[in-house]
Amino acid sequence: MKAFKKWVSLVPAILCITVAGIRDVPAQVSADQASSKMAGHSQVPFSHSLPQLDGGHLKVSVVEVIYGPGESSLPHSHPCAVIGHIVEGSYRTQVKGESEAVYQAGQSFYEAPNGVHLVSANASGKEPVKFIAYFVCDHETPLTVSAPAVLPSGTSPQ
Repeated sequence: MKAFKKWVSLVPAILCITVAGIRDVPAQVSADQASSKMAGHSQVPFSHSLPQLDGGHLKVSVVEVIYGPGESSLPHSHPCAVIGHIVEGSYRTQVKGESEAVYQAGQSFYEAPNGVHLVSANASGKEPVKFIAYFVCDHETPLTVSAPAVLPSGTSPQ
């Protein structure tokens, strides 16, 4: 049972490395691997710590997201940590309290649990954007929930 718990605790680290789009840096190989002519390249273009998670209840969901030219979503939130990797196009995003960012094909990003997406959009009016979102959860929850009403900066509720 201890071995299983150790393995489960390594899953988030393995996921982060896998999500990174491994390529381009020579991989270290053992003598046995070298003799079998296995060669490869790897790179870790993205690494981010995850929040403390209950390793006994980890679940990863992988979602392909496609926005057509100029498309966007309404403000929303994700109860779990999200790691995104842009497959094609340009993705524009802003989480409440952070600066707006644009990610291009090949780039990855991290979103902390419960951050409110003020902007989640295709950055192009001509080409689609496609990205893979990896949701890392340790409890049952919808992957996306509606954001509470977001008021313009400098205003207050009546």
